[in-house]
Amino acid sequence: MPHFGEALRHERERLGVSLDEISSSTKVSIRYLRALEQSDFRQLPGGIINKGIVRSYINQLGLDQELWLNMFLNAWRESGSLGDEEAGWITFAENVSQSRHGRRRNTGLRWLGVILMIALIGGLGYALWLYSHGQLKLSF
Repeated sequence: MPHFGEALRHERERLGVSLDEISSSTKVSIRYLRALEQSDFRQLPGGIINKGIVRSYINQLGLDQELWLNMFLNAWRESGSLGDEEAGWITFAENVSQSRHGRRRNTGLRWLGVILMIALIGGLGYALWLYSHGQLKLSF
């Protein structure tokens, strides 16, 4: 089985995409893209940024994000370049991402609340307009 970088380069070449095209569309330096393809993870900026670079690269090629990110993380760990602190930040970022995905289920209720609030404010504004024009009399 080829190393992560070799497999990544092979997929890019198979799809006929140049490193210049990927760099141009993702705004990732060619130096970092080459480092990925050579599995030279020490040349990458580090931390969670590395995962973002990989995500940009594989999305540009239309590859399976989960599969390729897992391949990258495994290769990074095996290389010895992934320190404990970086691994901790990656785990933290993944937990935040999963937490955010869990909250997105309530967006329908959130939009209902927004619509009701807009209707309430609109109704109060209309009542105030009627009152200011003498068409609405308040009695207490």
